[in-house]
Amino acid sequence: MKKIAIVGAPMWLGQNHFGTSLGPDAIRAAGLVERLHAISDDIVDVGNIAIDMKNEQLGNKRGNIKNLATVRDGVEHLAQTISQMVIEGRFPLVLGGDHSIAIGTLAGIAQHYRNLGVIWYDAHADSNTAEVSPSGNIHGMSLAVSVGLGHSDLVQVGGYQNKVRPENIVLIGVRDMDPEEKKIVYDMPIKIFTSEDVEERGIGSVIDEAISYLAPKCDGIHLSFDLDVGDPTEICGVGTPVEGGIEFGKNLEAMRKLSHYNVITSAEFVEVNPVLDKDGKTVAATLDFIQALLSDEFIN
Repeated sequence: MKKIAIVGAPMWLGQNHFGTSLGPDAIRAAGLVERLHAISDDIVDVGNIAIDMKNEQLGNKRGNIKNLATVRDGVEHLAQTISQMVIEGRFPLVLGGDHSIAIGTLAGIAQHYRNLGVIWYDAHADSNTAEVSPSGNIHGMSLAVSVGLGHSDLVQVGGYQNKVRPENIVLIGVRDMDPEEKKIVYDMPIKIFTSEDVEERGIGSVIDEAISYLAPKCDGIHLSFDLDVGDPTEICGVGTPVEGGIEFGKNLEAMRKLSHYNVITSAEFVEVNPVLDKDGKTVAATLDFIQALLSDEFIN
């Protein structure tokens, strides 16, 4: 039985659309803890980390990075919270918030593993740096930061850099990369499964290959699930939807497969924006994915 610890990271300043700060509480209000109690009797919810905006001028740029101070302080706080969860032997379940929070999640987790693996389940590679980013939004830099590329204030979150090795990263569902970002990604030994690969090979085979690639060499595997990986006709409550996404049923199958392998040691679900959602469908889908990932049941 998993010992689960929940933390909300109500960040929205890593991108342009207000609303992801409401994601953690929307997921809770839809019945998260009740769902998890069907899986485990040992669940702790530490609430949301504080995001201090009082010194931030919205959209303020430092070196082509928007809202650097607020995002940095927020992810530093998150890293400390996550680290304590790992020390206590709990499975960290992080509720976003935009994808900039992954900087803090990985900073808190990676210090406790010798060779952490990461499954980045996302329509985007999030591997821009300030020099090449078209927008300056930190949520598009979070993976680059975690491998040691980017502004020192972000790269050094948690007091160290290089949280994960590029060869221990698997991208799944990616289909929208900026031109310079694409060069960065393909210059690194990252394993990539595009949305077209998922369609051609099947999500089950993709997950099998990802785990076969990571599990033998990694002593922990983190799942970073961005809801914009999905088909925007099904999952619309995200700020950066991209056509050609992975269908709901395939995402559910992927989570069940990962549950079956029992190698995921932490997870975050990000970019849920209730303001942009329709009839609560994105929030409901997120609950389904979380339950499928953490459940011991497996449906082939």
